[in-house]
Amino acid sequence: MTDLKEKVVISVDGMSISIGGRQITRDISLRMSAGEVSALVGESGSGKSLTALALMGLLSDSAKVEGSALLNATYANESAIDLLSENAPYERIRGGMIGMIFQEPSSAFNPVKTIGKQIEEALIYHPEKAGKLSARERKKRVIAQLLEVELSDADRVYRSYAHELSGGQLQRAMIAMALINRPQVLIADEPTTALDITTQRDILRLIRELSGKLQLAVLIITHDMSVVRALASEVYVMQGGNIVESGKVQHIFADPQHEYTRTLLESVPKFDMQYAQNGDSYESMEEAAEQIVKNISQNISQNISANSANIDNVASVKSSAAETSVVEPSVEIRDVSVRYSHARFSKLANKFALNNANLRINAGSTLALVGESGAGKTTIAKVISGQIKPNSGKVLLNGVDINRLHGKSRLNAMRSIGYVFQDSGSALNPRKTVGWSIAEPLLLHTQLDASERKECVKKILEQVQVPTDFAKRFPHELSGGQRQRVGIARALILQPSLLIADEPTSALDVTVQRRVLNLLRDLQQKYNYACLFITHDLGVVQEIADEVAVIRGGSVRYVE
Repeated sequence: MTDLKEKVVISVDGMSISIGGRQITRDISLRMSAGEVSALVGESGSGKSLTALALMGLLSDSAKVEGSALLNATYANESAIDLLSENAPYERIRGGMIGMIFQEPSSAFNPVKTIGKQIEEALIYHPEKAGKLSARERKKRVIAQLLEVELSDADRVYRSYAHELSGGQLQRAMIAMALINRPQVLIADEPTTALDITTQRDILRLIRELSGKLQLAVLIITHDMSVVRALASEVYVMQGGNIVESGKVQHIFADPQHEYTRTLLESVPKFDMQYAQNGDSYESMEEAAEQIVKNISQNISQNISANSANIDNVASVKSSAAETSVVEPSVEIRDVSVRYSHARFSKLANKFALNNANLRINAGSTLALVGESGAGKTTIAKVISGQIKPNSGKVLLNGVDINRLHGKSRLNAMRSIGYVFQDSGSALNPRKTVGWSIAEPLLLHTQLDASERKECVKKILEQVQVPTDFAKRFPHELSGGQRQRVGIARALILQPSLLIADEPTSALDVTVQRRVLNLLRDLQQKYNYACLFITHDLGVVQEIADEVAVIRGGSVRYVE
C-alpha cells in the first residue's frame, strides 16, 4: 500500500472552480501516478482545460479555486507542494516539474521568434533541470528533442517561425517544448487534435513510452475516447463540471455505468475505435484510407440491398471514372503545381508544395482529402479558395478559371466558397463579438439590414448547436469546440456552392462532432453544395465521404 501511495505524483481532492461568481467545476478529485497515463474526458466546455490550468496556476485573477492539489514530496524534492496555493513556486513548477501541451499550439508560440529559440528558453529558465548549457549545447538538445517527436526536418523546424509550419508540425513542436526539461508530470490538452492518424499513433506511442521509461505521470485531456483507449490506464469522465464516472479504462469501456459515458462511447466513429484497438495493422495513411473506402463501398452495397435499389444507384453515390467524365464538377483543379515560396537559397528551392495535382468535386458530393501533416492538404484548399496562386495549372469553379477573374467577377466567385479554417482561435477577430464575425459575410455580400442579419445569425447558431446568446460573447469566452462551431456557422451563412472544411471537427468532442457531421450532411442534401473535407481522422472520413483522395509529397491519388 505504501508503494502505491508513493507512486502518486499529484493528488487532487475536492477542487472547485468558479469564475465571476459562476460555478464551473465542482468537487474534482483525481490521481496522477508515475509511469501511468490518466485521461480526463468530456464534452467541450465541461471544465477539462480549466482543471489543467488550475494545476499550473494559469487561471485569471477573477477565478476562485477551492480544494487541494498536492505534488508528492518525493517528486517535489522537498515537502509536498499544494499547486492551488497562492504561495506555490510556479516559476519552478511551470515547465520544470510540470510540462504542458496546450490545445491550440499556434496561439501558444510567439509569432516573432523561431521555434528553436522558444524551446531553448525553457532550458534557460530552468537551470535546475537542464544545467548551465552553452548556446551550442542548447541547440543540440533542442534538435534532438524535435527529432524525438518525429519532426524529421529538425534543422528547418528549429529555424522556422510558427506561421511557416503546419498545424501538425506545430503540435509536435509544442510537445517537444513540454518534454525538453524531462518534467515529472505532463499535462496534454488535446495533444493529437491536429495530427494525422499515422502521426497520432506515433505521438501516442511516444508519450506512452516516455511515461514508462521516465516514470512520467501523464494527464491527457481529450474528447476522443479512441485516444483514451489507445493510451490511458485510468479515465475520469467529466460532464457539466463534475466527474460522473472514473476507473480503469478496460472496466469503463467494458461496462460503463453512467449514461453520459455510454453516449460518448456510442458516438465514437467505428473506424476510430477499431484503430485504437489495433492501429499498428495500418502501416501508412494510404493503407488505412483504402480500408475506409472498402468500408464505404460495403455500406453502400448493404444500403442498396436493403432497399432493393437499382444497381445504377451505386454510381450516384460512389464516384467512378465514367461518372466524373459526364457530370460537370463544381470545382476542379488540373495539373496544379505550387513551389515553396522564398526558397531560392534553401533546401526547398527545387521542391513543390503541390506537384501536378488533380482533383474534382461534383455538386452534392463530399471528397475527403487525407494525408499526413505537411503533405499539402491545406495548400490545396488555399489554391481553390484563391488565397494562393499556383505556379502552373488551372483552378475551375463551375467551369470558370478563377485565376482569370478580376474585380467584381472574382468577388462573386469567392462568395460561393465557404471556408472552415483549421485553427478556430486565429480565424475569429478577438476584438469583435461572435455575432459580428458570423454576420460579416452578410454585411459584405448582401443588402440585408441589421435586424435581418441578426435573425440569420440566430438561425445558423441554432443549427450548429451554439446557444443564441453566445452571439454577444467574444471568442476568448468560448471553449475551443464552441469556437470551431462558430467558424462553421460563419462558413455556412451565405449558403455556399462549395464548402472547404479544413479539419472542421478536430476540436469537437465526439457527441458534438457527430451532430456537426449530421448537420453538414443535412445541409448538403438541402443545398446540394460540393464539399472538400480535409481531415486526418479516418473515422470521420468513413462517416461523411463519398470519395477519398490521399495526398503525399504534393501529389494526389484517388483511392478506388
